[in-house]
Amino acid sequence: MPIRNKIVGLVISIGLLVVIIELVRRKKLREEYSKLWFLTGITILILIIWFDVLKWFTHIIGAISAISTIFFLAFLFLIFICLHFSVVISKLANQVKELSQQHALLKNELYKIKAP
Repeated sequence: MPIRNKIVGLVISIGLLVVIIELVRRKKLREEYSKLWFLTGITILILIIWFDVLKWFTHIIGAISAISTIFFLAFLFLIFICLHFSVVISKLANQVKELSQQHALLKNELYKIKAP
């Protein structure tokens, strides 16, 4: 891998890790979601430092070039992110439904208490 590409990759991966730490520190990113992003940043860092791992993985999956392997991994990452957020959204939708039902019941009880 050319040195310029390594430098750009290192800057991007280290920058991603710094941004993640800063977002968690400022409470803009919850810790449970930061784990996935940390894993991503560390994976990028490993693939840049040990390019042979990327070549080996390219050979294992039967890809022609390392770039196609990177796009494949990026595609898998996006699928996992979508799946993860679908699970989180489903869980939150169920919580909203339960809270709405509890609110309606409490409002009905309050109405009965206030009614003469």
